[in-house]
Amino acid sequence: MKKMKSLLLMLFFTPVIGFCQERSDPQSIAAMEREAHRAQFNNFIDGTGASDNFDVKYYRLEWQIDPAVRYINGKVTMYYKMTTASSSITMDLMSVLHADSVKQHGVMLTTSQPSNTLVINFPGSVNAGILDSVTIWYKGIPANTGFGSFIQDQHAGTPVAWSLSEAYGARDWWPCKNGLTDKADSIDVFITHPSLYSAASNGILQSETPVPGNMTLTHWKHRYPIASYLVCMAVTNYARFTQTVQLGSTTLPMVTYCYPESLATFQADTHNVLESMLLYNNTFGEYPFIKEKYGHVQFGWGGGMEHQTSTFVINTTEPLMAHELGHQWFGDKITCASWEEIWLNEGFATFCALYYMETKYPALTPGNRQAILANITSQPGGSVKVDDTTNLSRIFDQRLSYNKGSRVLQMLRFILGDDIFFRALRRYQQDPALVYGIAHTTDLERNLEEESGKDLRYFFDQWYAGQGYPAYKVSWRPVGSGSVNIQLDQTTSHTSVPFFHLSVPLKFKNATQEKTVVVDNSFNGQNFIRTLGFVPDTVLVDPESWLITKNNSTQKLPAVNNGSGVVEIYPNPLTDPFTVYLHDFNTSAADMVIYDKIGRKVYSRNIALTAGAELVQVPVSTWAHGLYVIRVIAAGKTTVMQLIR
Repeated sequence: MKKMKSLLLMLFFTPVIGFCQERSDPQSIAAMEREAHRAQFNNFIDGTGASDNFDVKYYRLEWQIDPAVRYINGKVTMYYKMTTASSSITMDLMSVLHADSVKQHGVMLTTSQPSNTLVINFPGSVNAGILDSVTIWYKGIPANTGFGSFIQDQHAGTPVAWSLSEAYGARDWWPCKNGLTDKADSIDVFITHPSLYSAASNGILQSETPVPGNMTLTHWKHRYPIASYLVCMAVTNYARFTQTVQLGSTTLPMVTYCYPESLATFQADTHNVLESMLLYNNTFGEYPFIKEKYGHVQFGWGGGMEHQTSTFVINTTEPLMAHELGHQWFGDKITCASWEEIWLNEGFATFCALYYMETKYPALTPGNRQAILANITSQPGGSVKVDDTTNLSRIFDQRLSYNKGSRVLQMLRFILGDDIFFRALRRYQQDPALVYGIAHTTDLERNLEEESGKDLRYFFDQWYAGQGYPAYKVSWRPVGSGSVNIQLDQTTSHTSVPFFHLSVPLKFKNATQEKTVVVDNSFNGQNFIRTLGFVPDTVLVDPESWLITKNNSTQKLPAVNNGSGVVEIYPNPLTDPFTVYLHDFNTSAADMVIYDKIGRKVYSRNIALTAGAELVQVPVSTWAHGLYVIRVIAAGKTTVMQLIR
């Protein structure tokens, strides 16, 4: 059974060639989600027309939905606070939906619906700081923009309706403030539907009440801040079951709504998402919606959608479930402040799925990383930063927003080390300025810098805003009995970044030994000397595929000796230990003596030279601070140098 599972996972992690609904490995999730409704992209309409003179506090959402009919009859009550004095507010609502009436305190307000918006006029100017509400009655056949924001379909011959509002589709089926920067503090969802069916939404199920006409009124309550695109509904003849996972002292319910024909599969596979829940809870911080639930709702779209507390998935493929769960931290709790920065959602979720898979199936890690790297470097350009937010294909670009975004995080993990990197992500999740709100890339950078003490501006300039990747040429030669002299040259695939400052892992090896050294490459043609403890015959560039690179090459150079006899000391002033580099001597041995400032011998050694060279590490932890003198005698030449400790 384990062999079969491993085989299936290997098949999942092959490079993406085309779209198939059954594929949902981390590098193909974006392709599934994009390709499932590629025909819809031509209908994509950008952005939000809502005014910024009010702040949404709460939505009470009441919908009448029959999954057999593409139609919605709705009533939305919005509580809001005015942020500037004004006599009107503007909400987002597609013009194909007709707002029958809008009332405030039982009084009818005048409205208009220009350009996919709903303008609500007050009797007079309302001062900033005033908290009030309006109720909107509306109805119609929802538009189909983006990924298909309101879908009426069938499964196994049974009608089903569901929503998928990312990126700008919430206004296709309900009046709202459609942008990312104004989350409602909470919502209540009431769905009236034929009693044959069940209705799923965000938060906790409160009640299912029979109403006249063989209908049921289903009430869901969600008490966390939520962006409009994460509000959801789905109605069909769902089978339901609940499992639990223990997160500290909390027993969290995992509630699944799936098609009856998929019940056995969901029951058999849901334990995998509970495993990833435990991993993420321990790694990134407490599950963000711990007072409510996590849930799966099956729908017919080719991928998944991370609706808050209520993820919609087409199937139970393990990487897909891990990806969508990761969004609860990265995308739902903390949401990208603009679609330009969608990598803060999708790059993170892809990273989460890969982290889960490498934790559970470490043998698959090399293949997974190489497949993603091949996808990223399949073109010479392209930035993680979205350069056209009117283009849904560009926002949800698999190569850039998902894969390159995830690899940028992986490189940061490598540069900072696991301990600091994951502490920084927990810091980001707990940042009071971001919690249950929105974030810019600079907010992530700030948290990484505060936790690590490193300046990472150069990194984000190169890898977030910049395009392309480096190709390294590693020229190296043996030094003495167990060291190497390394020169790193790079070319870049795109002119936007003339040089990538990057820490580069190099694995040196021979038939019996190997060692990886990391060099911080800050300029082209940079030289490094590193001690290995053995003589290598081969070097591999980034053997574990941490970095975004391509077309790397290596060249072993012959040892050289010009007979000049050179002694190099570094660093000076000394750290413990410091290095003495002897090279280009026409002899097989050298004598080295170090004296303190009053002439006492503190260190001496006879050094065997290999091809006239050797690298010596000298410990100084017990030495007093002050001046020292080093004397090296070799091939009849004496070299004297001053040292500072």
